[in-house]
Amino acid sequence: MTNYLATFSLRTAAILPEIGGERMPSLLVSMLKTLVPFDNAVIVHYQGGSKPQVHYNDMPPMEQESQIDGFVNGAFLLDPFYRAAIDRGIGGLHRLSDLAPEGFKKTEYYRSYFKFTEIRDEIGYIVHIDNEQFINISLGRLGLNHRFNRTQLSILTDIAPIIESICNLQWSNNENHAAEPISQLPGQLDSALKCFGTAYLTDRETQVVQLFLHGHSTKSIAERLGISPETVKLHRKNSYAKLDVSSQAELFYLFIDSLASLSNYVGGDPLVGYL
Repeated sequence: MTNYLATFSLRTAAILPEIGGERMPSLLVSMLKTLVPFDNAVIVHYQGGSKPQVHYNDMPPMEQESQIDGFVNGAFLLDPFYRAAIDRGIGGLHRLSDLAPEGFKKTEYYRSYFKFTEIRDEIGYIVHIDNEQFINISLGRLGLNHRFNRTQLSILTDIAPIIESICNLQWSNNENHAAEPISQLPGQLDSALKCFGTAYLTDRETQVVQLFLHGHSTKSIAERLGISPETVKLHRKNSYAKLDVSSQAELFYLFIDSLASLSNYVGGDPLVGYL
C-alpha cells in the first residue's frame, strides 16, 4: 500500500504543473500505467456538435491511420462508451463488455476497430466535463489471459475522483467546444444515425437495422421489440434487400460511407442522395 501511494503521489505531482498543456494527457497515461499495467490507451474528447478529438493514442502509426480516421468520422457513434455517456448519462469507470449489448463482438464495428490491436479486454473512464462535453479514457489489454483483475479495477475506481478533477481542470475551459447540449452531441452525425434507413425501410425494419448496427443479437432484438427471432431475421432479410446489401459488414460500411458523403446535412435519412 505504501509503494502504491508513493507512486501515485509522485506521478500526480508531475501532472499538476502540466495541466492546461499538451503534455498532460501522456503524463496522465503514464501515471495510470504505473498503477495498473495495460498495453495501449486512447483519450477521446467529445464536445458540442464537433467530431471527437483524440488527445492521446499510443497505437502504432499504421493502426492509427486505419482506425482513428474512420472512428472520428462517424464510427464512434456505435461505440459503447459513447452511447452509454450520451444515451444514459453514465460516468465513472466501466468495462467495455459491461456496456456493450449482446452480440457486440460479432459486429463489423468490433471487427474493424479491434482486429488490428488484438485487444481482449478494455476498460474506460467516462468523465463528464459539463453539459456540453465529456472525456473517454480507454485502457486496453492484449492476449486471451490478460483481463483486468478485481484488484486492478479497484485501484482505478479508487482514484476516479482524481482522474475526474484532472480532466475537468484540463478541459473545462476549452475555448473550442460548441454550444449544443450534450444530448445533441455531435448533432448532425447523431441525427443521421437515428434517421439511417428511414426513407427506404418500414419503421420496424429501421428499428431492427439500427439495433444490429449497435451490436444487439437476434435474440436481444426480439426481446427488446417483443417479436420472435424468426420475425427479426425476416425484417433483416427484407431490409438488406431494400438497401442492396448482403451482410452486416456491407450494412456497416454503407452506414459509414453515407456519413462520409454528407455535406450541409439538414436532417433526414443520410442514404437519400447517396443510394
